Amino acid sequence: MMFVRKAEVVETEAFCPKHQFADFAIDTRLKQNIVAKGYTTPTPIQDEAIPVLLEGRDVVGCANTGTGKTAAFLVPLIDKVLKNKKEKVLIVTPTRELAVQIQNELRVFTQNLGLYSVLCIGGVGIGPQIRDLSYAPNFVIGTPGRLKDLEDQRRLYFDDYQSIVLDEVDRMLDMGFIYDVKYIVSRLPRVRHSLFFSATMPAKVVGIMQEFLHNPVSIAIKNQPFSANVDQDVIKLNGRNKMEVLNDLLLDRAFQKVLVFGRTKWSMEKLSIELSRKGVQVTALHGNKSQSQRQRAIEMFKTDRIQVLVATDVASRGLDIDNVTHVINYDLPQTYEDYIHRIGRTGRAGKKGVALTFFD
Repeated sequence: MMFVRKAEVVETEAFCPKHQFADFAIDTRLKQNIVAKGYTTPTPIQDEAIPVLLEGRDVVGCANTGTGKTAAFLVPLIDKVLKNKKEKVLIVTPTRELAVQIQNELRVFTQNLGLYSVLCIGGVGIGPQIRDLSYAPNFVIGTPGRLKDLEDQRRLYFDDYQSIVLDEVDRMLDMGFIYDVKYIVSRLPRVRHSLFFSATMPAKVVGIMQEFLHNPVSIAIKNQPFSANVDQDVIKLNGRNKMEVLNDLLLDRAFQKVLVFGRTKWSMEKLSIELSRKGVQVTALHGNKSQSQRQRAIEMFKTDRIQVLVATDVASRGLDIDNVTHVINYDLPQTYEDYIHRIGRTGRAGKKGVALTFFD
């Protein structure tokens, strides 16, 4: 059974970077901000991607969340803008949450550098975004639907952007954005700097990649399988009430930081309310929440103000949350890929995690 597997002790080769951040030919002020964030040694994708991006080459990167890919593209693009303040960068992401995370990282790297960014995502009013775009920001970070809405209103023009990042392209296509992505690519300037990141490379993704990139450098980061550090097991309900079984598990002190996945927005909202009534510190994350509610839920979970985050699959990819002790599949995932993405939220950074799947 695919849901039962013990965590393995996996011997990984020690990574020996070719560079240190101090070695990169980037603006001194940017280097200072990188050091202030605590970075000294680049991750594999940063080590490979930053030098070629600084040369202006197109890049296709095959790497998972949690590999440091955001900094891999932000650092050279920030340096590019610092050298030419007229340079404009567009970063397209599948989810609001990922867009927010990228902007947060961008703000750390650009502190006191006089660069300006705008977040263009759904779930919040479009008015402030229209206002902010009128200030000619250096960076625009957004989701495909909202970016298209802004172009329809002639508040944003895709051909203004000389540097473009498509991030987590496979996820964008999974979410039904293939036509939006193709449209955005068709409206970009012919001469541009193109960056393309995807965890997997199915045929649909390769098709977009070929339209988007010119003579790219390909960087594939060998990842330890997400499941290697994760104890996987099943909970057989045998007629017991599913919510009561979950509540009993949560009383165990080992369940410190728990991500619970379910199939529908309605069922996850209901579960959150029922657990809360039983005294569990919990909140829900799903598509019916406003953007501010979603961000507050993520922040509370990240900072350990709640024990449990119940979520639909909107949260199973792109979120980078440390120290999740348990992932619980309250409802079965629809595909094996969804299962792998869900359990990949635990057992990270060399730590062991636990994934439990409920069966009737």
